[in-house]
Amino acid sequence: MRNILTPSVLVLMLAACSNAPQEAAKPAATPAPAAPAAKSEPAAPAAKSESAAAPAAQSEPAAAAAAAELPVGACGDQGAVAKEQRLANTPRWTTASEVDNFGYDVFRGDSEEGPFTKLNADPILGAGTTDETKNYAYRDDTIDPCRAYWYYVESIDTKGGREKFTPVFMASPKRRAADAAPAPAK
Repeated sequence: MRNILTPSVLVLMLAACSNAPQEAAKPAATPAPAAPAAKSEPAAPAAKSESAAAPAAQSEPAAAAAAAELPVGACGDQGAVAKEQRLANTPRWTTASEVDNFGYDVFRGDSEEGPFTKLNADPILGAGTTDETKNYAYRDDTIDPCRAYWYYVESIDTKGGREKFTPVFMASPKRRAADAAPAPAK
């Protein structure tokens, strides 16, 4: 493995969506599970987020129950909605340390297998070389709120080398279409 980054802990999660803008450094409320560490050292306490990433696979009854709990709303392109009012997925990740880290690119796909498209025009700047914990986030407000998406983060070292930094993870839909609502009980 290249010596791009040496994080002892990598925590990966998605922020819950709301109509309010989300900030990268917003204080967190709910603990999230830690993702696999990039090297084997004791895990530090998990970082917190508004909501942890949902499991990629659910049983059909569990998936149906989760879908029924989603709010009903408009689906499709949110281009006509003010940027600060769009629903979004916010991948967040944390490093315990970094070595020669230039930055990160965030990729999104419609399925776990891809294909994936880079979302950010410019890299999310890294911390270079540091032993300090750093928190990162990217707000993706170009989603269809009724669809699930898959993401991963790629690191870029100061020499331009690239390496997949996180595993692929899923962001669940934020709402369901009005025509997908369960029939009212009689």
